[in-house]
Amino acid sequence: MGRVARPVCREVALPRRADGRYGRAMLRTGPLDEADHARWEELFRAYIAFYGRELDQAAYDRAWREFASGARLHALGARLDGRLVGITHFLVHPSTSEPDLCYLEDLFTDPEVRGRGVARALIEAVREWAREQGCGSVYWQTHETNAVARRLYDEVARNEGYIVYTLPV
Repeated sequence: MGRVARPVCREVALPRRADGRYGRAMLRTGPLDEADHARWEELFRAYIAFYGRELDQAAYDRAWREFASGARLHALGARLDGRLVGITHFLVHPSTSEPDLCYLEDLFTDPEVRGRGVARALIEAVREWAREQGCGSVYWQTHETNAVARRLYDEVARNEGYIVYTLPV
């Protein structure tokens, strides 16, 4: 779907659970396709619910169409042993003072596999895509209470201290 970088494969060691389900597994990041639609929507709905929001079906349908066109919004998925376990949505916009910027708008990992490298791999895949597009940087925001995500973000990027203001129109 859309113009995205070639898939990136990364082998990660996942902690073994009591049921022995995870040992070493192949984590693959790359474009979403039509076969991912239902699972993508399940993960995106969980992301929206995580932040206490609700969207109507039309919003999910519009987002999927945008990803399919690849013109304005882009999406990547992370697959663990073939199962879609993480998603990210991003876009490029111009900057007045540097090359175009890539805004990583949404990032969500299935709670069952959190802490196992999925979000990190998705961030790196977006970074690689942005580099190939000639962007100067990738940036994102998260809620100040999202401590788990912030631990990862503090490892992979700089918090430049900006505060986000929103003005509804």
